[in-house]
Amino acid sequence: MNNSIICGIDEAGRGPLAGPVVSAAVILPDGHKIEGLGDSKKISPIKRKALFDEIITISDVGVGIASSREIDSINILQATYVSMEKAYSRLKNIPDKTLVDGYRIPTKKFISQGIIKGDEKIQEISAASIIAKVVRDKFMILVDSVFPQFEFSKHKGYGTNVHINALIKHKATPIHRKSFKPVKNNLPTNSMMRNQNYKKLLNDQKKELKKLNKEIKNWLSKKNLIY
Repeated sequence: MNNSIICGIDEAGRGPLAGPVVSAAVILPDGHKIEGLGDSKKISPIKRKALFDEIITISDVGVGIASSREIDSINILQATYVSMEKAYSRLKNIPDKTLVDGYRIPTKKFISQGIIKGDEKIQEISAASIIAKVVRDKFMILVDSVFPQFEFSKHKGYGTNVHINALIKHKATPIHRKSFKPVKNNLPTNSMMRNQNYKKLLNDQKKELKKLNKEIKNWLSKKNLIY
């Protein structure tokens, strides 16, 4: 019987133009098999939600989030590593082996092994993929109410035609990744930044984002997923 503790780590949100990158670390009960796991992007939202509820009920789970501001500050790759380190640090148990989707994490905090297409091969990574995807989608659905003209609940911040057209028309919001080219080309103009009505709108949006972040923290807390 293999009693080694295996942790799977995966992320959601490296590619979008807006919103955070979210990572999850998952340790499943020894010998436990969860039916229906796989790449979270290929699973329906209803099935993902059911798997999410099952995983957090029986597993040791850590969640790490890196904001769009962090992404712009250190780049998306480094921000992804930071979110993965955060997720790992929030596990209750110390795993014997840590497996990551894709390539290993270059960190001194723990040793990891990269598994190409790990979310299709290793159930701990698949479970982490589900957690990360559901948490990130939750944020993007909630943030839709702050920026309704962008319809974030539909595309989750990815560069769809709807999103790009809204970006061109309304310009970047505080949750857009300003270091990403399509966003960099559509930042608020100087005249917009000087406009008092726009300043008030921006200030109101930032206040709403603070409330939203608190709401996300409360939701995660109820799920025993403190980040």
